[in-house]
Amino acid sequence: MNGTIAMITFRAMLGRKRALLLLGLPLLLLVLAAALKVTGNDDLDVSANILQKFGLATLLPLLALIAGTGVIGPEIDDGQIMYVLTKPVPREVIVLTKLVVAIVLVTAFAAVPTALAGLILTGTTAQLTPAFTIGVLIGGVVYSAVFVALAVASRNAVTIGLLYALVWESLLGNFAPGAKSASIQQWCLSVTDALTDASPVRSTVDLPVAIGLLVAVTLVAAFLATFRLRSLPVASAD
Repeated sequence: MNGTIAMITFRAMLGRKRALLLLGLPLLLLVLAAALKVTGNDDLDVSANILQKFGLATLLPLLALIAGTGVIGPEIDDGQIMYVLTKPVPREVIVLTKLVVAIVLVTAFAAVPTALAGLILTGTTAQLTPAFTIGVLIGGVVYSAVFVALAVASRNAVTIGLLYALVWESLLGNFAPGAKSASIQQWCLSVTDALTDASPVRSTVDLPVAIGLLVAVTLVAAFLATFRLRSLPVASAD
């Protein structure tokens, strides 16, 4: 990692506009969890559904998209990446630093709120809260790697990421078994399923397959981001 690049990236990501984007959904999840608790609508089925549909399937990919594309995409778009590329910093270090920043942000704004919402709703019943927290943590790493790679490869990374998260995973995933199986969300849900006894939590992907795919996609995405950044001429950032 490069501390200077990390500090600059954190500062840019936590500016007023982006901070509001990062805070909106987590606050909504916590308010929803508190409202369900107060009204007594916090049985295990409802709690599992909220943590899965809102935490894992909505909050996680959207925040990872904001963080993963935001840590490097704007710098490429406005040419500021030129100042980084002309420094004697290996490009794999640049990618790793940006990825770590994205993962830290997703952990803070997705995994922590998911854990807090789970504790509000169910405490540690059936290990539902730690299971979803770990699932979101793992998903944060994978989604961040994919979206960082997209941001390096395309100026339309946000659009592509939204199509994947909202159309492929959420829409087609509910009707097409093949789409559901080729889904980061389902792979993370497989890990969550293995860590909880709660019957509402079920994944269509076997755990060994899910783990293998999570690791493979993360490594491939990091490699592609590094390869693309290496092939990005400094002049193209002008």
